[in-house]
Amino acid sequence: MRLLAEKTGDGWTIYHPSAEGKRRVAHDLVVPEFVVTDDDLVQYLADLCHEAATPTNQEVRWIT
Repeated sequence: MRLLAEKTGDGWTIYHPSAEGKRRVAHDLVVPEFVVTDDDLVQYLADLCHEAATPTNQEVRWIT
């Protein structure tokens, strides 16, 4: 699963990207206030999405 993360003045906003370059807010992935740093976000999403892991996709990582 690919997600886009944007740091805002209020915390983080997570988006579902589309193949056409559009994005929509991932209302089902609310990031709590204690998630401050990039590393915090990676760990939070890993904890939240571990059940979606597959043998070939077992980790959350940044793609730049």
